[in-house]
Amino acid sequence: MKVHNPFRVAFVGTLGVGLGLLLIGSIQTLSTILLYVGTALFLSLGLDPIVAWLERRKLPRWAAVLVTILGVLAAFAGIILMIVPIIVQQVGQLVAAIQELFEDGTWNPFEELRQWMTDTFPLLRVDDVFQAVQEWLDTLDYGAIGGTIGESIIVIGGTILSGLAGAFIVLILTIYFTASTPSLKRAVYQLAPASKRARVMDLGEQITDSVGFYVIGQLSLGVINGVLSAIFLTIIHAPFPAVLAVIAFFFSLIPLVGTLTGSTIIVLTCLIPGLGSPTTALIAAIYYLIYMQIEAYVISPRIMGRAVSVPGAVVVIAALAGGSLLGLLGALVAIPVAASILILYRQVVIPRQNER
Repeated sequence: MKVHNPFRVAFVGTLGVGLGLLLIGSIQTLSTILLYVGTALFLSLGLDPIVAWLERRKLPRWAAVLVTILGVLAAFAGIILMIVPIIVQQVGQLVAAIQELFEDGTWNPFEELRQWMTDTFPLLRVDDVFQAVQEWLDTLDYGAIGGTIGESIIVIGGTILSGLAGAFIVLILTIYFTASTPSLKRAVYQLAPASKRARVMDLGEQITDSVGFYVIGQLSLGVINGVLSAIFLTIIHAPFPAVLAVIAFFFSLIPLVGTLTGSTIIVLTCLIPGLGSPTTALIAAIYYLIYMQIEAYVISPRIMGRAVSVPGAVVVIAALAGGSLLGLLGALVAIPVAASILILYRQVVIPRQNER
């Protein structure tokens, strides 16, 4: 191939690369805004099945949206007014207790755990392992760690304020998207050719319904785990049951490893001396092991029955990929996105291949 004007080709190529870099830089600059928009759109699709259910009860669209939004706001306001003061108090006590333990320098959790295991399981040989762990633990500077914890509280406070501002923006966008979901769908469907528009609308409704039921199902799992954790942790006198119940709720929203991670944090919190005990931690560990089995084989299949089923391997890959790209939100969104791709694969790609 003969190039008649090398300068023009080089100029066009450089211009294309520059525009590409500009586009990538713009996306990175607007990443926070795009994250807010994606989160709001995701939540609005989760509220859409509720709005549709109210519309089937003869409510007009605007009234169904208003009732749904007011119901969500009332629920969050009630939770905040009832639980947040308790959580704030218990979080302050927890931070103070941990900082006091580190600054005192007398806390030896491994020695206490070793003594408890030796007394409870006399046939186990735990001295050799704990001796090596104790040697490593003695090299830590507890005073420095305690000071770092105290300094990080200010950073955490700033992060919380930033998160609250972001949550308010997401709330406003969610209200807007929920109210205008039909018009947004129509605008997207208009991009398809008229001859294929009916098929595109059918697939679009399946995808949005799947995402909506997934969001509702995941929130339901979180609520169930949070409520049951609050009741159980209060019964066994675990430290800070309100805080631990909130941890159980939020971690249950994370697919795959969320419940396991939240349960591990709760069990470790129950080991803090002066607040919990190894016996309490053991009871909590047994409870969460049983709960995770019930959730996986009984609760989750019933709640997620209306969402598109995704094979386990695809769930793992999608959650890992989404988490790597967008963090926590990516892990949450990845599974419904994978379900949407599966819908297109099963109903578009495979039928076309079979026709050839």
